[in-house]
Amino acid sequence: MPNGEHPHSGQYSRYVALGDSQTEGLGDGDDTVGLRGFADRLAEQLTAVNPGLQYANLAVRGLVAGQVRTGQLEPALAMRPDLATVVAGVNDLLRPRFDAAEVAGQVEAMFAALTAAGAHVVTVTFPDVGKIVPLARPVRSRVFELNARIRVAAARHGVTVAETGRQAVTADPRMWSVDRLHASSLGHERIAAAIAQALHLPGSDDAWTLPLPPQRVPAGLRATAAELRWAGEFLGPWLGRRLRGQSSGDGRTAKRPQLLPLLAAAGAPADLSS
Repeated sequence: MPNGEHPHSGQYSRYVALGDSQTEGLGDGDDTVGLRGFADRLAEQLTAVNPGLQYANLAVRGLVAGQVRTGQLEPALAMRPDLATVVAGVNDLLRPRFDAAEVAGQVEAMFAALTAAGAHVVTVTFPDVGKIVPLARPVRSRVFELNARIRVAAARHGVTVAETGRQAVTADPRMWSVDRLHASSLGHERIAAAIAQALHLPGSDDAWTLPLPPQRVPAGLRATAAELRWAGEFLGPWLGRRLRGQSSGDGRTAKRPQLLPLLAAAGAPADLSS
């Protein structure tokens, strides 16, 4: 299929997902029962349109954008995908030294190579982390700059952007797992729905942008105590790994390194936990 010409009915045959922990599916299941995640959920929706779809997920948690490029781009190109998702850069945002131009350049290199090979590439923008993790407010400007650069790079290469970063609902705490670093099952569901809408898949709409029902949120001393608990349970260990030069992805490999069909019985979603 020539570059720039993509099916509008969802009739993709080879979908490859590149990225880090969000694409791997952290926050949606666990390492015991298996991870699902937005990419698996999107693959299910694509399979409903084309039961012959083959899907590979090359993502590994903890990787920065440059590592995603060097470790996943070549294997992805070898699979000759007609659809690819590229979501990377969040781990770069959280590093002490952050160069938005360099990170966006790594992402754009993946955009360029995949689109030149004939793939329809989709990416997302990132939400305001300061609204999700108050302690992360100092890096808000990094998120905004990276999003802006991703949009420009996407426009240069005909990449579809699902604007998850612009929707207020993506900062709702219920969209995030208890570690606040990864989307919850609901969050992954909505990311998949956002990409499905961006791809104009049958049955997709903008319902993913709707706010969740109101809920009471901690305030005052309770809010402060919750922040301190979060810092002790999740931020501290994360910082410890950084200081030791370790990554949550050390020793891990992709969960679906090969293109394989999703097997579903009687139209039910495929079990992707194995």
